[in-house]
Amino acid sequence: VDAFGTAGTRVSTFSVSHPSISAARTSPLFISNAEGTNGEVVAPVIKSIEMNLKKAQKKREHYEAKLNEFATKIADLEQKKKQYLEGASLGTAEQSFTETTGRSALKAFCWRIIAGSVTFITTLKISGNIGYALKIVGSDFFSKAFTMFIGERLMNKSSAGRKGGADSASRSVTKALIWRLFAICNTLTVCFFVSKDFSMASKIAGSDAIFKTFLMVAYERVWAKIEWGKEYIVDFAI
Repeated sequence: VDAFGTAGTRVSTFSVSHPSISAARTSPLFISNAEGTNGEVVAPVIKSIEMNLKKAQKKREHYEAKLNEFATKIADLEQKKKQYLEGASLGTAEQSFTETTGRSALKAFCWRIIAGSVTFITTLKISGNIGYALKIVGSDFFSKAFTMFIGERLMNKSSAGRKGGADSASRSVTKALIWRLFAICNTLTVCFFVSKDFSMASKIAGSDAIFKTFLMVAYERVWAKIEWGKEYIVDFAI
């Protein structure tokens, strides 16, 4: 009985857990809108979207740069084509060119296979030892392939003897002679270190020198007719 003389009833308090409310608290929408201790909005879903957005923007910038690069290259080629056509109508266009790195590497590699085969036959004939011949060819192959590649790149810096879109015969002969002088010294050194016999080494180095010189001239003349790996430079003579 209370102060007013009315009978009261004791009401017990209890909490009801609603499954939909507890499930909503763990939903991504609830988490993305939750607040931190300082009142800031913690939005992992939004952050994830922003990160993906930044990545997409970086990729777009990358491809836009590539697109601009190719657009510039196309414009440059179109201009060169126009200059060539105008120059051809006014006078003659000198077809000067340079060789790509890939062309130089392939030339050096293919020549080593040809020259190495000749060296193997010559060494086997003089020494009569197949093991000795293989050692000479194996030692020669990598050193000469690399040095010939370097030589090709150095020779590529000079346009002397390049006319009509190909190397002239005089350029091919000059290259063959320069290379043969180096190759003789290289083979002589390798043979001497392997055999310890200077007489045999000098015979092997000198026996095929003349034959390889003519062979390399022919090799250069064949490559002069191959267009692959040439980058033309347009020069006009009016």
